[in-house]
Amino acid sequence: MHLRALLVLCCAALLAACGSDRPKTEAAPAPAPATTARKAEPLGPLPAYQRELSGTLLDIPPGTDVELALLVIDERNRPQQLLASSTLYGTGQALPYQLRFNPEAFPAGARVELRGRVSRSGELIMHLPPVRIAQPQSQATGPLRFEAVP
Repeated sequence: MHLRALLVLCCAALLAACGSDRPKTEAAPAPAPATTARKAEPLGPLPAYQRELSGTLLDIPPGTDVELALLVIDERNRPQQLLASSTLYGTGQALPYQLRFNPEAFPAGARVELRGRVSRSGELIMHLPPVRIAQPQSQATGPLRFEAVP
């Protein structure tokens, strides 16, 4: 009988030691508001082993996420390989972009396209009509316009 009483007393003491009057809460950092402008980091000089697509994206609504991708496309119009990608933040003004890629990864004879999409709060709102990239060299695409998604 004494062993049971001792065991119950130890368990009660352990529970009392672990308990406290106030709950433990850790102060989590507040998430950054979605409206804060994110600046694109400068890429620096172009390395000799890379090439670059550059241009300007027009009519991008403020507060949106812009994703650009350089893709190898198959005969059924499906992406097969990602060569380069970039994510930008819409400001409501013309948005310059630079998309760097390795020219050695550019497949000879394959169809390569620059594709893009604009989303707000995870919802697709615009897309870029595919832009064909014929050669693995640095080039300026000029101003590109996104279209509203139906």
